[in-house]
Amino acid sequence: MTTFITHFRTYARLYIFCLLLVVAGSVWYALVREDRHGILTFAVLNIGQGDALFIESPTGTQVLIDGGPDKALMSEITHVIPWYDRHIDMIVVTNPDRDHYEGFIPLLDEYRVDMMLESGTHSSTEMYGVLEKKIADKKIPKIVARRGQVFDLGGGAYLQILFPDRNVLGLSSNDGSIVMRLVYGDTSVALQGDSTARIEEYLTTLVGSTTPSSLKSTILKAGHHGSRTSTTETYVRAIDPQYVVMSSGVSNTYKHPHKETLDTLAKFKIPALDTCAMGRIIFHSDGKIFTLENKKIQEVAVGCVQ
Repeated sequence: MTTFITHFRTYARLYIFCLLLVVAGSVWYALVREDRHGILTFAVLNIGQGDALFIESPTGTQVLIDGGPDKALMSEITHVIPWYDRHIDMIVVTNPDRDHYEGFIPLLDEYRVDMMLESGTHSSTEMYGVLEKKIADKKIPKIVARRGQVFDLGGGAYLQILFPDRNVLGLSSNDGSIVMRLVYGDTSVALQGDSTARIEEYLTTLVGSTTPSSLKSTILKAGHHGSRTSTTETYVRAIDPQYVVMSSGVSNTYKHPHKETLDTLAKFKIPALDTCAMGRIIFHSDGKIFTLENKKIQEVAVGCVQ
């Protein structure tokens, strides 16, 4: 009996020691990660045929722009947010199409969200109704995007809304998509959901020749997954990006990205990065330049056939 008690005490001490090591390691990891050294992260998540973009500011403010289809977001988000962090500052639904919001439904069961930004277009589908009910049940404030709004992300980073500039309830979900710029120092990202050439032309006309810098961005997130309906030559010239990123699924039935879009980017000698060819795409900015994380740019095929 005495031997048993002695062994029990020994194993108990060893267990407690190991437990303390795990706790200390977790605390150390959290403290190290929370020091971002003035770096902003922008990621195009690999969720298949849809959109899901992640932003983390230099002060740790986190934004998810679109949630993609089905539950793919739930596995992808673990690659950009640590296991112990269950809080997201803002989610954005650029348009109420399934491939832009469905992933937010399971997300809201696991993460606390402070606010939701939406375009003002509407969907009468049962699934979108499920999302709206979750938002209401959790008392998450909803804000309708309007041109001129600026959302401070901390550390000098901010989101600037470019469109809609009016009530878009009567527009299609694509034409009514939110268009915005992520700005940090000298670096920026032009972001749009499924915005079409019609809206791109409107925006280039709206800013005029006197203020081209209001569109110019380091990175362009191509509209509508690289569809020929977006990313016109005029718009690309106004953005003047160093990179264009797209989110599409492998061998998708829409054949995104389209040849016309890839030809436009090739004409301007702009690298095209697509999740269907490269998987998750992550950039980091120090306010001066964007750096692509551990990736070699791969050629993107029409329809991203692999």
